[in-house]
Amino acid sequence: MTATTHFAKGLRTVANDIAQGFFEITHNGFALLGLAVMFAIITMVVRPEIRQETEVRLMGWLQDRHIQTTGMVEEMDAVERATASNPKDLPKQQAAVAYWLSKKYNVAPEPLSALVAEAYETGQRSKLDPTLILAVMAVESGFNPFAQSHVGAQGLMQVMTKVHSDKYEGFGGKLAAFDPVSNLRVGVKVLKECIARAGSIEGGLKYYVGAANMEADGGYAAKVLAEHGRLQNVAAGKPVPMATPVPVKAATPAATDTAPAAENVASLFHTS
Repeated sequence: MTATTHFAKGLRTVANDIAQGFFEITHNGFALLGLAVMFAIITMVVRPEIRQETEVRLMGWLQDRHIQTTGMVEEMDAVERATASNPKDLPKQQAAVAYWLSKKYNVAPEPLSALVAEAYETGQRSKLDPTLILAVMAVESGFNPFAQSHVGAQGLMQVMTKVHSDKYEGFGGKLAAFDPVSNLRVGVKVLKECIARAGSIEGGLKYYVGAANMEADGGYAAKVLAEHGRLQNVAAGKPVPMATPVPVKAATPAATDTAPAAENVASLFHTS
């Protein structure tokens, strides 16, 4: 046997050994993968909560991949994120309130419909008249979810975000102050606490605007209660004329430029 023959035979032997080793490794790898898949399936069948979490994560990953691939967000996602609804889908009473507020404050009826529906739902849970909640929003911000006063009150209900940051933790943090629904719910909590502290709606409104230790509140409570009365009549189906909305925050003690007023707001609104 020549040297060439010996070399060729050795080369074939090495090649066979490598192929056999690769087959065994691959075979064992697939076996382990199969076992892992089997255990995962068993776990998800036995533990439905794990299956649900896995499905959510998988869907999230697929959506992220789709956005990265197409460079755009699905239109349906944008619709779902929008704080808006069709006023025709509301109960008659709520629809009447939404249309009336829309005309008075020059705000589209669709986002107002979502806020009206949320005010009624949150009001029922908190045992507050939803038209009172809407009246506070009307006077505080004119339904501008991005409003901010120069003492730090933010959003629809002009809540002092720095003072009530703990109340926003369940909504993802301080930036939720500019989410209409989150701000509404936090504002309702603050308002309810103020009313409970004062023992009356009028007194609670005075606390809410930061004027509890002052003789006058700049007409704030009177304006809120007047709008509240108008909204109650609208909800009852009565014809209500529209007065031109007048900004109130600049006239209230809470919105003055003096340091004592700002300190007063912070101390009075610390109701956690």
